[in-house]
Amino acid sequence: MLVTFVLVVTAIVTALYAYSRYHHNYWSARGVPTAPNLLPFLGHLHTQIFCGKKARWEHADEAYYHGGSRLCGFYEQFKPVLMIGDPDIVKAVLIKDFDHFINRRETKMMSKRDKIFNGILTVLTGDEWKGVRSLLSPIFTSGKMKGMFRLVEHKAEELNAYILREMKANSKIKIRKAFGLYSLEVISSCAFGMETNTLADDGNSIFNQKVQAMSKISTGRLLKFLFFMMCPKLCQALQINLTVPETEFFKEVVEEAMRSRENQQHKRGDFLDLMMEARKDHNNPNANTNKYTITDQVVVSNSILFILAGFDTTANTLCFVAHMLAQNPEEQQRLRQELRDIIKDHGELTYQSLLEAKFLDAVMNETLRLHPTAIFTERQCTKDYTIPGTNVTVRAKDMIMIPTWSIQRDEKYWPQPTKFRPDRFLPENKDQIRSGTFLPFGLGPRNCIGMRFALMEAKLALAKMVLNFELSCEPGKEEMELDTSIGLMKTTEDCSLIFTPLE
Repeated sequence: MLVTFVLVVTAIVTALYAYSRYHHNYWSARGVPTAPNLLPFLGHLHTQIFCGKKARWEHADEAYYHGGSRLCGFYEQFKPVLMIGDPDIVKAVLIKDFDHFINRRETKMMSKRDKIFNGILTVLTGDEWKGVRSLLSPIFTSGKMKGMFRLVEHKAEELNAYILREMKANSKIKIRKAFGLYSLEVISSCAFGMETNTLADDGNSIFNQKVQAMSKISTGRLLKFLFFMMCPKLCQALQINLTVPETEFFKEVVEEAMRSRENQQHKRGDFLDLMMEARKDHNNPNANTNKYTITDQVVVSNSILFILAGFDTTANTLCFVAHMLAQNPEEQQRLRQELRDIIKDHGELTYQSLLEAKFLDAVMNETLRLHPTAIFTERQCTKDYTIPGTNVTVRAKDMIMIPTWSIQRDEKYWPQPTKFRPDRFLPENKDQIRSGTFLPFGLGPRNCIGMRFALMEAKLALAKMVLNFELSCEPGKEEMELDTSIGLMKTTEDCSLIFTPLE
């Protein structure tokens, strides 16, 4: 009996292993190198979710060079994923042949609580995405950004006041906390029209507590996400939700704000106003508008998107750029002098003068090159596609992954790739940057819709801060420590800088 049981188990294990080997031969059979660290059944999921001692971008970097920085194959369990690193192929996928890659990763969820996320721009697919994108794009024009400039400037000044208060206890400021509170203040004001006073009360506001809870990736959420990736149909059948309870709080906040604004004459000019105006235009039969109808659900979903997409990303970028300037005091002084010259010429910082600050733009871009918060760009193939210059065909539903961090640090494209050199982004040097190698906001029609706003928010905070403080590293802590847990690239929680007020 025991012998029979052992034989049966052995036969099952052998069959499963053979099944795994068969599916994990997909890329090698097509002449594409397979990324290192392949495991039976799991494929490379463990390098993307449970990273071990290495960060996710380091695992991707291994694969990038293993594939000669051109093509390399991954597996999410048995699902093939193609990493592309060649800039010409990157441009073909994101721009030239965009009709084959219009969608991001499919994450449509079916539980009642999750449905609010199905209206978010980054989740939408096909014609639905095109419709909502065309409705939201006018909200992010330069003219609309200029209208919100003073709202953001006020929050940047509150950030400086917060730093001064914190310095009374300690000149070392925990930058991730400080910039997180600033980013949340900007979002609550510009997206929801709320004054949460998060900076004034040291982060004790209910708004901050809910955002922190929503942003935290617990072990339970991680396991749910892994289950969703491995068995999406089963998750849908069992109505397993990925949305945290705090999402309901923000849904109610937006709905209440919409109700209170319905008959108001005075407009703040924030995102919620602009989306409600777009919705109103669609209800006007005489208005010349897009055929896609904007609904209350679209307004609510994409208001919440501003938190998810704008909170951590801007805060993390400010952490990186502040640390870069603290490590490079000569570049910090160059930036300070440029800003002083602008104020001397214009009397103050304006939206236009911020756009024309060439070295400020170069500093921000060089920081985004070294530390892109989103280390990958993903697209899902919608119809079979042959990779240009190869005989490799990507099938419909297959995923394409572009390793932003690796491309932006490849010495083929960036001399001294690990060195902070803002000059490479000055106007006179930009022609030396190869197209398709700088991707912090993506490329093509599906790039980051909020890029202008994010840059204005980060640049304004940085400008106000550099004009008022000298930034320096703690002795012995000159090297930036990064949090290698799953999620966006970010500094560790306790990362601090020394702030010294300037006369």
